[in-house]
Amino acid sequence: MKHLLFAAALGLISQASITPALSQQVFSVYTSFDADKTCKHKRGREVEDYGSWSCPGHGGLNVYLSAGDQRMQVSFGRNERAASREVAASETFPGFNSVYQGTVEWRMEKLPDGKTRPFATILRWNTRTEADAERDDGKSTGRTLVVTRLNPGGVCHVGYVDARKPDANDAARKLADEKARSFKCGVDAPVTH
Repeated sequence: MKHLLFAAALGLISQASITPALSQQVFSVYTSFDADKTCKHKRGREVEDYGSWSCPGHGGLNVYLSAGDQRMQVSFGRNERAASREVAASETFPGFNSVYQGTVEWRMEKLPDGKTRPFATILRWNTRTEADAERDDGKSTGRTLVVTRLNPGGVCHVGYVDARKPDANDAARKLADEKARSFKCGVDAPVTH
């Protein structure tokens, strides 16, 4: 009986010591970009094609912006060609939006071999609301946190969080941590919170 109690207690202690370690396997790294200052711009060829920008990122991945018709797309990849072929390179909002500068939150995971890799990003976009359209002064007051999954498995939007709501950053992190790695680009639909 003593051996059973000891084994049960040991099991609880080992479980308690493992749980915090597992929760510490995911963390954030932050990088910033500014299309005018820190990115390389390639001009577009058409009137409403504003071009594309290659910006420094993290973990061997760059941030790629493209814009046209007052809307933007953001993708991530090791080079522009790879990033431009991802689903994220064509994802945007129906209304006018912009993200010419910002801070990327890279959600990182520690792998069994001790290395780390980014598996998702969180980026705040400026989005045009219905009230903005009615006012028609060119200002966008909407703020949306876009959660994007990263390779392997594709680069695409996992979901959207209204950044004006309380605890929006926590909601975006939760979405990234719980959904990004299993999200199937081109199959699963992004969720809105």
